Formats: sequence, structure tokens, C-alpha cells
Amino acid sequence: MTTAPINIRASLVVYLLLIYSLSITSTVAQQSAEEVMYEQKIYKQVDTIALTAHIFYLPSTLKKSGNTGLAFFHGGGWSGGKPEEFFNACRRYAAMGMVAVSFQYRLVKGDALDPNKKTTPIDCIIDARSALRWLREHADAYHIASDKIVAGGQSVGAHLVLSTAMIDAYNAPTDNMVISPVPNALILWSGTVNTIEAWADLQLGNQREKIWSISPFHNIKKGMPPVIAFHGLDDDMVLFYTVSLFVNQMKAAGNYVELHEFEGRKHYLGAGSDQYATLFDDEILLTTDAFLKKFGFMAP
Repeated sequence: MTTAPINIRASLVVYLLLIYSLSITSTVAQQSAEEVMYEQKIYKQVDTIALTAHIFYLPSTLKKSGNTGLAFFHGGGWSGGKPEEFFNACRRYAAMGMVAVSFQYRLVKGDALDPNKKTTPIDCIIDARSALRWLREHADAYHIASDKIVAGGQSVGAHLVLSTAMIDAYNAPTDNMVISPVPNALILWSGTVNTIEAWADLQLGNQREKIWSISPFHNIKKGMPPVIAFHGLDDDMVLFYTVSLFVNQMKAAGNYVELHEFEGRKHYLGAGSDQYATLFDDEILLTTDAFLKKFGFMAP
């Protein structure tokens, strides 16, 4: 008497599972069919130098409003590195429905002991602030919400990210000063937070008296955007204690800061894998995702 209902019930379960499976397969196929788009734009011209923005997005992203814009800045001691280091991270976040941009900025050139450098870290700061203004000015073209712009950087790239929010003294005369360069959230990977260092002094050349004015630790203020920082306890390029002190002072000023420490890791938190140019790994990016979700820059 009970055999038929059980068989019917079992058949219904199998049918529903089949429909669900087909639905998931169809969704995955649609997502995989949508290719991440890439374009390059000149965001700023300095004499003969054209500085570029490398932009990644899905076609479907441009069909919706309220997008998050992610601006990335590479490290390299202000004298090396390249935007391509963030390209895989850009592709990852673009595939998740955001508009991700890796920015080029001017680099310090020449002998480290040359006091008459044509480019110094101050120019790098100016370029980063120009880049954020450009992104906010062109937000409508990518359907980016003006209050959903996040900036992330590694090493001195993180210093530049902090400078867009903290170092107000340096701006390009060609910038539209009505547009704010301040991001709505900051991501720091192995970030340089204190420039009172011999190597930073050398990079400044004959502008060395300005070293205090470009140091985030010495320019902490209230009302900063939320910050997440990742740092290796064994970092021998940017010592961990400098970041710990910075975070403590930021919190004392009433700012929101998360610090994630990594035992046994040095400056390159993703060392051993080239997936993200050894800057970080998927574990770190998942934690970054949680931060972005917490503040409304990613869907839960």
C-alpha cells in the first residue's frame, strides 16, 4: 500500500534535482560565456608622459547602476613596479561584477644619490590623487556610484592609497579640485605607512625637507574611510611594528581599521605563487571580500 507513494516521491526528488542541476549548469555556462573586457585610457598627460588607466569589467556590469569601482596601485619603492602586477586581481573582481582599474604613475628615475631628481615620491602622490579624481569624474561611463570607490595598493602603492585620503598638500595644477580624490575605503597590502626611513629620504632628493609631509603616520586625522591592512610579521622591508603603531594611532583618532597579521610571511604575502604577482593570495582576497561586503561595496 505504501510502495507507490514512495516511488512517486522519489521520482519527484530526482526530477527536482535534475531541474536544479540544469539550472546551475545554464547559469555557469552564461557566466563563463561572458568575457571580462579590458581597455586602456590615458587619465593624465605630464609633459611627454601619458599615464594610463587599465580598466576591467563585464559587459553586463555596464548595464546596471551603482557599481563599485576598485582602484589599484602597485608597489616598487616609487621607482619600480608596473600596473600589470594587479591585472589578475582586476580580472577577479571584474568577474564578480565590479569595475577594476590598475593605474600607472610616474616613477623616480636615476641614481639614488642624485639630489636633483626630476620625479620624486611627491609626484607619485600627485598622480595617485589625479587618478582617483579621474575615476570619480568618469564614474558615470562605467555606472560606478560616486560613493563606492575603493582604493587598494601594495607596499608604496598602499602609501599612495593612504595619500589620496590623508596628504592634501600636493595636487596637480590641472586637476579639477572640486572633485574629491578620497576613496570610500582603503585596502593596504604590506603597506608603507611611515616614510621616515633612509630609503625614502634618498628618493626625495632635494625635497627631503618634505619627508614629514608625505608620511601617513605623521598626518593621521579623524574621519578617515574604513581601512583594512594585511601584513607579514616577518616583513623585512616594511617592519611590522610601524604598521602596528599606525593602526593604534588611527584607532585612537576614531577611525575604523582592521589589521590582519601573518606569521612567517615577509613583504610579499603571496610568495611562492605568481597568480597575483606574489602580492597576496586567495585567502587574503577572501578576507578582503568580507571587508568589502561589510561596508556595502560587494553583495553579501
